[in-house]
Amino acid sequence: MRNKIICTLLPVAVSFAARAQEKLTLSGTITVKANTETLSGASLFIPEAKVAAVSNAYGFYSVSLPAGAYTVVISHAGYEPVEEYINLAESTRKDFSMTEKSKALEEVVIRSSSGAGNIRKPEMSVHQLSVATIKKMPAVMGEVDILKGILQLPGVSNAQEGASGFNVRGGAVDGNLILLDEAVVYNTSHLFGFISVFNADVIKDLKLYKGGIPANFGGRSSSVLDVYQKEGNNKEYHVKGGIGAVSSRLLAEGPIVKDKGSFVLAGRTSYAHLFLKLADNPNAVSFYDLNAKLNYRINDHNRIFLSGYFGKDNMNFSNFFSNNYGNSFFNLRWNHIFSENLFSNASVIYSKYDYGLDIKYVGIDWASDIRNYNFKYNLNHYVSDKLVLNYGVNSIYYQFNPGTIKPMDATSPINPDQIEKKYAWENAVYISAEQKLSGRLSLNYGLRYSNFLRLGKQNVNTYAGDQAVVFNPDIHIYEEGTPTGSIYYNTNKTINRFGNLEPRLALSCMLNDRQSLKASYNRMSQYIHLISNTASVSPLDIWAPSGQYLKPEVLDQLALGYFRNVNKGRYTLETEAFYKKTRNKTDYIDGADLIAHKAIEQVLLNGEARAYGLELMLKKNTGKLTGWLSYTLSRAEQRTPGRNAEEPGINNGAWYRANYDKTHNLALTAAFQLTKKWSFGGIFTYQTGKAANYPSGKYRYQGITVAQYGERNASSLPAYHHLDLSATYTPHPDSKKKWKSEWVFSIYNVYNRNNAASILFEQNRETGLSEAKRISIFGMIPGVTYNFNF
Repeated sequence: MRNKIICTLLPVAVSFAARAQEKLTLSGTITVKANTETLSGASLFIPEAKVAAVSNAYGFYSVSLPAGAYTVVISHAGYEPVEEYINLAESTRKDFSMTEKSKALEEVVIRSSSGAGNIRKPEMSVHQLSVATIKKMPAVMGEVDILKGILQLPGVSNAQEGASGFNVRGGAVDGNLILLDEAVVYNTSHLFGFISVFNADVIKDLKLYKGGIPANFGGRSSSVLDVYQKEGNNKEYHVKGGIGAVSSRLLAEGPIVKDKGSFVLAGRTSYAHLFLKLADNPNAVSFYDLNAKLNYRINDHNRIFLSGYFGKDNMNFSNFFSNNYGNSFFNLRWNHIFSENLFSNASVIYSKYDYGLDIKYVGIDWASDIRNYNFKYNLNHYVSDKLVLNYGVNSIYYQFNPGTIKPMDATSPINPDQIEKKYAWENAVYISAEQKLSGRLSLNYGLRYSNFLRLGKQNVNTYAGDQAVVFNPDIHIYEEGTPTGSIYYNTNKTINRFGNLEPRLALSCMLNDRQSLKASYNRMSQYIHLISNTASVSPLDIWAPSGQYLKPEVLDQLALGYFRNVNKGRYTLETEAFYKKTRNKTDYIDGADLIAHKAIEQVLLNGEARAYGLELMLKKNTGKLTGWLSYTLSRAEQRTPGRNAEEPGINNGAWYRANYDKTHNLALTAAFQLTKKWSFGGIFTYQTGKAANYPSGKYRYQGITVAQYGERNASSLPAYHHLDLSATYTPHPDSKKKWKSEWVFSIYNVYNRNNAASILFEQNRETGLSEAKRISIFGMIPGVTYNFNF
């Protein structure tokens, strides 16, 4: 009888043991409880199995576990942690929802690649800022600005006062791939770089990649800023906004179909130009933008999104010139879950950036634009708890309009003209893997192959010796070449073809639970370029594709880092060293004229660039007082040697400082929650002045005084620094009423520092002596805004 029982139970025990070893899948979506917004970057940890995972950009997670009982712990900055017990007997879909921390209890948690939850991840040179963190930072004219938060990070600096864009680790502005809901944004700023195009009210999450860039990103050489908009509340209708002295904003969100679909619509506009008119000031500066997003959950496996953005800036300077520019895009996305292990996202995107310039005293109306049609298909494959694959394809078709020229009126001497349009097609296929080799060692490795086709229809100039720029040995300067003829390429006929393999690698080695060493390498290829005269008040933004004379930039970057959490993650220390080298770096010949140039290759040469530096960041992550101190010591240089022994090259072929080189970059950011009603923020920034060209002497030629210059970029503008402060007052923080409000008081540039946008050299008419004048744009600017939501 005993043997019979044993024989009966033995197969059951063997079956249970086998099932215990068999890997099952726990997957699902992590959302916000109040509105079911998906949460990207939420950390999921299972202590019994020592398994960790992070939700993807759409809140999806997947982990592999043996059958058994487990505790699931989920955490995310600004949300109450979730801890739930589950009994996993079969592969299960389990969705989790998180509750936002109340304002009184909320701690500003600054997350990055080395945060307490991610110190073991093979991810470095990455910063993820929650909107809760950014909203604690000082508001410029009463409005929170995401880009101001980015500029406080190590390795990131502003292009200059009064200029749009930012520079990352010695890279140019056009080297940043900026994505809003996966669509390319070509210009990030309103009002001369004073306010960004990102409305903080509608932003859900953002990530900045400075190095170790994953294989699913490409097309730029310097960095990736990946920003996502909110999806909208699918339970209740809500409205929020702000009324400021210079601009106002309004956001509305709510369900289309309750618990299945929602919308969000947000707009901003400025009205400072109205006050200028009342004061009889002939100048005017204004902007507006609109964000919109719809989403609908078809079922548990399918969800669609439709998002868009439209923004415009208009500037008018008396009777001299007027300028307008703007971004716009539309994106249709489809999320599909094939299984508990396989998640996909398909996107069809249209983006446009247009730029217009009216030079009134000349009578010319000039306009340019770049458009792209973009298709992306990406899959996240959760193979096991130790291996996650990410693979997909990307295809972009470009249309470039370098310039449409029209006379402003009948009296203008300008004849209508159209600079020949250009067309290109960029494709890529990629695969990457995140793999845990052991409890201490993790890898993220991948490969991207990119291909770029320069297409007709277009006439392409030919030149003697195949050189669009020629060297004049008599006067020792480079000059524009004269075309010897042209070749016409029909529509979609391939003019030039380029292809590059781009390996990516990141490694994390845990020394213990509190510290780790990390290393990364990435190669990036950039096929489109910004041809811009950054010395002008209104920079001339012309995007151009790679071709016979304008080669693709290819960058290699190596970074090493040490990361440490102190006092249970309350403090974090990050240190990174980096080295970057770029081939085919675009350079301009001396005296290059970019405005309405029909053959831009006649003023461009291909050189090389390098950048290297050390970054330090010390953060206080929790408590009433939070913030960080960042410091960057770096060098960014460029060189364009001669093409043969007879040519000297630019700057005699020697290395010279890049326009955006800034040796020292120090930023201190602090947020302090004094009481439930009062909170304060402060930012101090110090940067070495950007490279500049000052005349080294002058001479007279035929009665005209001519300035003489030495080596390129041998001088510097004065140091750039300012202090910004803000105070936020919430009258009724514990009110149960739906209407909630706050007042934000801010001062930009507290001690009224006149930071130089440029230095103008001219002759004093009375004394005849040369003198330098500092051109500044922003002094001290106070601001007040009333924010509300209901």
